[in-house]
Amino acid sequence: MTSFDPKSISTARLHGYLLSAVAPRPIAFASTIDSDGNPNLSPFSYFNVFSSNPPILIFSPARRVRNNTTKHTLENAQATKEVVINVVNYDIVQQMSLSSTEYAKGVNEFEKSGLTMLESDVVKPFRVAESPVQFECRVNEIIELGTEGGAGNLIICEVLKFHIDDSVMDDKQIIVQEKLDLVARAGGNYYNRAKSGFFEIPKPLSILGVGVDAMPSEVKNSMILTGNDIGMLGNVEVLPTKEEVEEFINNVSERYPNIKEMSHRQKHKIARNYLSYGDVNSAWKLLLS
Repeated sequence: MTSFDPKSISTARLHGYLLSAVAPRPIAFASTIDSDGNPNLSPFSYFNVFSSNPPILIFSPARRVRNNTTKHTLENAQATKEVVINVVNYDIVQQMSLSSTEYAKGVNEFEKSGLTMLESDVVKPFRVAESPVQFECRVNEIIELGTEGGAGNLIICEVLKFHIDDSVMDDKQIIVQEKLDLVARAGGNYYNRAKSGFFEIPKPLSILGVGVDAMPSEVKNSMILTGNDIGMLGNVEVLPTKEEVEEFINNVSERYPNIKEMSHRQKHKIARNYLSYGDVNSAWKLLLS
């Protein structure tokens, strides 16, 4: 067995060990607003429930390891003392991942990820309409755990009101875990689906995805593409050029001889197949053909 002194290795390496070993972790999909009323949405896996009476949830937006800066969620919670914590199920995991992209302050991650803003009843931040459980919270206290990169900030939230989608409960209003279909975070690119185990989603943090708001209307409003499909498509830095699309059409014309005459519905079905193999580039070229 190899042993480590936390002080003898880099923060980045320690961070990796901790996140890989303490896993899977539930995800707090935190919605906040800044002092000017701009919405923000971001996921955090330093999260859990810590009390039932009073009902207390705690999550921790850590200072960035690479440059010791703080996240907009922390700044907003400090300014407004309110947050909505939404749970993440498998149906929205790709859109959740896209929202973790480090967009500039004031950019609305709801719009970037294609998720729906739903007005809360007792707090100002919006709920994620697609999330099956949403907790409206008051921030009771924020505990700073350090001042260096990687240091956490415990946001202690009291649940004022919460909402559960009827579709994930039985006739006695008990949550059915299989219907809830939660997703948890692990180390590296790994997530864990409660139903079926581990899977990977490439981290979006190194690029700024174009986002769902930049997509053609027939794509973002598709009746065929799922939220996860949309999330994958939004996590590209640039869309294919006209020349790249034409080259793609020429290359697949034998397989799809009527590609130029296909309806949006037909293209979206084939694009879903590309996406199932992680081939986002080909999916986009087909959709733009």
